[in-house]
Amino acid sequence: MSDQPWTIERIRDALRDPDLAQRFMGEINTAPAHHLLHVFARWELIAKNRQAAFTENQEIIAREQRGEGPAEGSIDVTERILEEAARIRSRGAA
Repeated sequence: MSDQPWTIERIRDALRDPDLAQRFMGEINTAPAHHLLHVFARWELIAKNRQAAFTENQEIIAREQRGEGPAEGSIDVTERILEEAARIRSRGAA
């Protein structure tokens, strides 16, 4: 990860989703002055989490392309996710 300071532009780019970036820009541009720091901090955290997830996904893809198995300590939650998805679909939410 970069040691560059988080800016509005960096947060927008790190979100990696045009709709999410547009939502962020709307919130940061319409926030009252006394709420700007709170809005910025909340979106900075979201951007950091999305950036970390993207980096982790890139590492998983690279390992898979090299024919390597999961990283040491990885936990396979595929079944749990599939079960949850089936439960959500059964309620008509998806």
